[in-house]
Amino acid sequence: MNREQLKANLSFNTMLATQVNPLVQSEKLRKGRLVRLKTFQSNAIKGRKILIILDLEVLEDYGEYEKIGDPKPLEAKTEDEEKATSTMMSGNGVYGTKAPTGHGTHNVRQTSSSGHATIYPIEAISPYSHKWTIKARCTSKSPIKTWHRSNSEGKLFSVNLLDDSGEIKATGFNDQCDLLYDLFQEGSVYYISSPCRVQIAKKQFSNLNNDYELTFERDTIVEKAEDQDSVPQVRFNFTAIGDLQSVEKDTTIDVIGVLKEVGQTSQITSKTTNKPYDKRDLTLVDNTGFSVRLTVWGNLATNFNTLPESVVAFKGVKVSDFGGRSLSLLSSGTFTVDPDIEEAHRLKGWYDAQGRSDTFASHASISDGATFGGGKLDQYKTIAQIREEQLGMSEAADFFSLKATIIYIKQDNVSYPACPSQDCNKKVSELDPGQWRCEKCDKTYPKPEYRYIMLINVSDHTGQLWLNCFDEVGRLIMGITADELVNMEAENKYEASELFQEANCQTWSFRCKAKMDHYGEQQRIRYQISSAKPVNYSDEATRLANVIQSYSFA
Repeated sequence: MNREQLKANLSFNTMLATQVNPLVQSEKLRKGRLVRLKTFQSNAIKGRKILIILDLEVLEDYGEYEKIGDPKPLEAKTEDEEKATSTMMSGNGVYGTKAPTGHGTHNVRQTSSSGHATIYPIEAISPYSHKWTIKARCTSKSPIKTWHRSNSEGKLFSVNLLDDSGEIKATGFNDQCDLLYDLFQEGSVYYISSPCRVQIAKKQFSNLNNDYELTFERDTIVEKAEDQDSVPQVRFNFTAIGDLQSVEKDTTIDVIGVLKEVGQTSQITSKTTNKPYDKRDLTLVDNTGFSVRLTVWGNLATNFNTLPESVVAFKGVKVSDFGGRSLSLLSSGTFTVDPDIEEAHRLKGWYDAQGRSDTFASHASISDGATFGGGKLDQYKTIAQIREEQLGMSEAADFFSLKATIIYIKQDNVSYPACPSQDCNKKVSELDPGQWRCEKCDKTYPKPEYRYIMLINVSDHTGQLWLNCFDEVGRLIMGITADELVNMEAENKYEASELFQEANCQTWSFRCKAKMDHYGEQQRIRYQISSAKPVNYSDEATRLANVIQSYSFA
């Protein structure tokens, strides 16, 4: 995105923040159109009052006008009036509604703690912001680093700060390093008040999604907050392991997976500095049917003691094209073992139910163009091609993608009563009313948690195929949980039947695995859905165009 601040020619001096630039570039915002200012901030720049617009809505339905009425310039306020007025506002308040204070807003939040009357969201901080205070959690603190050059020497450290709206990196040099390093503790919440320099972020040294970063100055105020619970612990934006092939080299991402293997510590010597570095390779897998190698470095490599089969969330890993696709944890990155988040619980349930015995594909095989069990990995196939190429007939599993429409859902045994424990998901047996027994956990529960175990028939223009799917995919297809479906069937079978009808004739992009299963003396291929998503018609059109282009015409 162009970082240049765009000016809007309104009846008062304004400036658009970078996140609003696309409205200008797409010509949605142009002269004469009406707009609703949703979030804005007043600042004094070189003696002039400037209104910085952080978010606005273009009211296209109201047409375009040369001028409405006879606007007059705003009168300058006295210094005392300025002090009494908040410099951060939400357009919701202007239109007579209470400004929300939840996640994702830019609104001012009032607090009585430590005399901080106005708390800015991190997302609103820019070089044009003055006299602000943020309340943020320190999610990461680097070791102190030193440098020695011919004309200077010094030291620095950095912290990553998080609030409801976003994240930002802050760095302290020399005196500020001595003053603030011991004050910052990972996981604690702080008030940080200007003056504090705001500058363009150096993306090569940061893994955060923010165009700006902070530098602590001599008069920057940092205070530990009494309230440590009102700020989120961590913010992730996960990329699935199966989607890494579409991620560009050197991109910084977050990833979550089950720790399948932990390698031994080894040592390499840097070609540039000739210094030795410790490293350890980890193998992560997820429910897309793929694995990836992730490398950790230094003290983390030597002291890494997380057990295999743990769910681990990594924040700030760099994507490499070495071996197809591999990952490396940056020095500013962090990881969390068995985090209490929905993605981790879902992965744990999948791994316990089926993932432990699955065979996983690697991106190295895709990069090399190698075949795996008779077919290229994760390529789109028609149902006819799946049968003709005999996918699933070899010892190893085959992986493929399929665009198909659901034409029938088998309604018998569509779910099973599972152990409600987060780390189990095994089937439970009803001993007596209100007593459900889990043999694995050796516990009795008052009720089970039902989970999908569905068999669906799908069709494309070449044929039909039966696919198996578990709870995560079942929720996507049905739109409700298995527990809710069981209750619906008990109360209103007609409504439940209608829900199955609505799920039919829907087209999905499936990522599947084909593997030979043995039932007694019989063998048959089992087609298992690893993941599903609605068809993205833009991506689908591009894929089909590439297929057409690959044909050679006489």
